[in-house]
Amino acid sequence: MTDPSPYVSDRPASGCPVVGNSAAAQLYGPDFATDPRMTYHYLRRFGPVAPVELAPGVEAMLVTDYDAALQVLRSPKTFVKDARRWQALAEGRVPPDSPVLAMMEWKPSSLFADGERHRRLRTAVRESIDRLDQHTLRKYVTRSADKLIDGFGPAGQADLMRDYSALLPLRVCIALAGFPSSYEDIVLAATAGVMNASGPEAARLSEEFLGHLYDLVAHKRRQPGADLTSWLMAHEAGLTDDELVGELYLLIGAGTQPEQAFIGNVLRLLLVDRRFAGDFYNGTMGVEEALDEVLWVDPPMANFSVHFALHDVHLGGVLVPAGVPTLISHAAVTEQLSMLPGQRIGNRAHLAWGAGPHACPVQDEARMIAAIAVERLLDRIPDMALAVHPDGLRWRQGPFARCPESLPVFFPPDFSALAEDSARTAPPGWGSALAPARPNEDSDQGSNGDWRRRFWATISRNGA
Repeated sequence: MTDPSPYVSDRPASGCPVVGNSAAAQLYGPDFATDPRMTYHYLRRFGPVAPVELAPGVEAMLVTDYDAALQVLRSPKTFVKDARRWQALAEGRVPPDSPVLAMMEWKPSSLFADGERHRRLRTAVRESIDRLDQHTLRKYVTRSADKLIDGFGPAGQADLMRDYSALLPLRVCIALAGFPSSYEDIVLAATAGVMNASGPEAARLSEEFLGHLYDLVAHKRRQPGADLTSWLMAHEAGLTDDELVGELYLLIGAGTQPEQAFIGNVLRLLLVDRRFAGDFYNGTMGVEEALDEVLWVDPPMANFSVHFALHDVHLGGVLVPAGVPTLISHAAVTEQLSMLPGQRIGNRAHLAWGAGPHACPVQDEARMIAAIAVERLLDRIPDMALAVHPDGLRWRQGPFARCPESLPVFFPPDFSALAEDSARTAPPGWGSALAPARPNEDSDQGSNGDWRRRFWATISRNGA
């Protein structure tokens, strides 16, 4: 990877919370996307939990304190997941085209289940995932990553969010679900649309995606295979078709949006942070350390884990009304914990994966996929630089996922083919002898050297 110094900014991000007529801070809009920490600091004035607005007309409570978060996450008899208890939605006070409904409205899946039903569905999911052959999964993720890199590598430029981070988890989840290869483009379009659209268009695409899932279930009833859908279908829990579709919708949704944010945030860290880029290039730090840093500093799901109090509850002296969505700010509580003495790298005390009965059931697989995605990209194209100043990156708007909207990079366009050949003979990892020469080395000659001189000159001009 190139020295990121021309693009590194040591200035803290600016911004302030956008506050309406009440104390409820807005978790949407460009100011919140740019600097959510300012909003979290403002909310802490009100105690461990404070009123927020997730989208226009959508009120909620946000937990910003670590101990209070654990109290919510680990108290299933007080705080439940069943979104049918959302009082404002039941009374028609939530705009029907609100962009948060796709993530928060009740569905027949374990995410919105409690008690015995939750245990039954979660056990079926976890035991079906346990049937995955990890070696085969690693090979499939690697092949999928290579296919995407082969697509943009010859161009010498890419948007790593659009062309890589957003597509790789989707392809993996679609394959694990058992969709026929002929469905891949159709399902990719439908799922990507659900993630990126809002209002009536999101509802239409969601219905279209659900239709594909029901088709898949019907197909697997006739012809089961070695895939998650067939294993869920055969599980002793006896899932109905609606429950199967609900779990598949959840697995694909939870396996894509948070995962693409995770991969994108790690790649951004390596491109803009002197500590990590320099240590990676020198071989003194690995991808696992970068994953830990992101989970502490920019967890992919910044605010989620929606719960509903069964009755009015006080958290740290603050009233949490029954029937009001109560979200955990994974970003805020992790930031609070990171202020304490101790080493972040290798420390898994953060709440990026949640906690309690609804903690992410596939966090090990999610971490493995992200690690392979990052390692494979950097093995194939190590000489890469951000194409804009870090301050020019825009963050995805909305209350839930935290990641850049785009991550434009450029690199020597002939490297992809060289790396594809060298990968057969060189072990993966940083510092390979077959990696492109640095710009001041003797191999910076000929046509490739000419391109690299222009490449570094462009970096210098843009960073000036």
